[in-house]
Amino acid sequence: MSTVTDTEAETVSLKNVMSDYWARVKAGDIGSLPAVLGLVALCAIFGVMSEYFFTSRNFANLLTQAAPVIVIAMGLIFVLLLGEIDLSAGYASGVCGAVLVLLVTNHGVPWYFALLISIFIGALLGLLMGSLVSRIGIPSFVVTLSAFLAFQGILLLLAGEGGTIPIANKTILAVENSNLTPMQGWVLFLVLGAVYILLGLNRINSRRRAGLKAELLKLWVIKTAGLLIITGAAVYVLNRERGNPPLNGTRGIPIVAPIILAILIAGTFVLGNTPFGRHLYAVGGNAEAARRAGINVKRVRTASFVICSSLAAIAGMFFASRMNSISPSTGGSSTLLYAVGAAVIGGTSLFGGKGKMRDAILGGLVVAVIDNGMGLLGYGAGIQFLVTGAVLLVSASVDAISRRGSIAN
Repeated sequence: MSTVTDTEAETVSLKNVMSDYWARVKAGDIGSLPAVLGLVALCAIFGVMSEYFFTSRNFANLLTQAAPVIVIAMGLIFVLLLGEIDLSAGYASGVCGAVLVLLVTNHGVPWYFALLISIFIGALLGLLMGSLVSRIGIPSFVVTLSAFLAFQGILLLLAGEGGTIPIANKTILAVENSNLTPMQGWVLFLVLGAVYILLGLNRINSRRRAGLKAELLKLWVIKTAGLLIITGAAVYVLNRERGNPPLNGTRGIPIVAPIILAILIAGTFVLGNTPFGRHLYAVGGNAEAARRAGINVKRVRTASFVICSSLAAIAGMFFASRMNSISPSTGGSSTLLYAVGAAVIGGTSLFGGKGKMRDAILGGLVVAVIDNGMGLLGYGAGIQFLVTGAVLLVSASVDAISRRGSIAN
């Protein structure tokens, strides 16, 4: 009688997992795969064509450049999961950023209290729009388009036409312009890496003890090792000198990176481990079925808009920090389009019910890499918009085709 060793069984199981994954991909469940492949391809292309692309200075610039768009995209994911849209998120960030800067600069309010007030203002704006969508039944496109125009007007009134509101608060300015020390960066990496490993092992063991299907341990080890290697390499690159020592030395992870990481962790927990997150996916998948199951659909819709605008307020702080001011154009121009594009390119469905917080980071990096790489190669804004629009169209097409394939199956 032949026996199967543990190694052989593990190999067979790994092959089965890969076969199942490929079957899901062919059935339309592709997740963030296109964004990951696109990001790798773009980095390879720009890395070959520009000698400056893979420098530590450019890498840090990518993170700070993409930060506001990524945070707005994170908020939009909560709305897109419902199959809704928020066209006002960009200018909402501008309005909340203006409130923050005015309170700090003109009224001497402590930065932390001013930030809380600006987030509260963002939550109120989201509550208003969410109530109009969920309680009255006005389409989100109409409500948020109206808010887009209204918020633009409010921002003009706050800043004045052609004017800017400067900010000199060192803490706010440090968010986009300062860095952790190299030691702080490595400590952060080691602590988060250890927590990630412990949580992953605990999740696998808990599911096995409960008799539920758990992720294959070998596959989890491969994925975790890959993630740690990539993040460790990023920390190493960012900790290299990218300034002009000794007078202007610059090393370390930009402060904005751990802030985004904290939002990612919190949002991922909310979507994956709370009743609200499960209700959000249920409503996005089938609102009528969710209502019949006892879910308060109106409350879920309203809360999603509140979260979206609250995160837009945090993006407003990022804008103020990066530009040292707030102007009537803050959050306008292509900001919203880039944010929606980031979420969709990352893998969030425009049809609702499918998406994760990490999609905003993946898609945001794709958009930032295109913008950054094309700039390094000397291409103008017109070419950058064309390429970004083409990538967004391809992503939306993949989403539509994969959705049609999943329905057919």
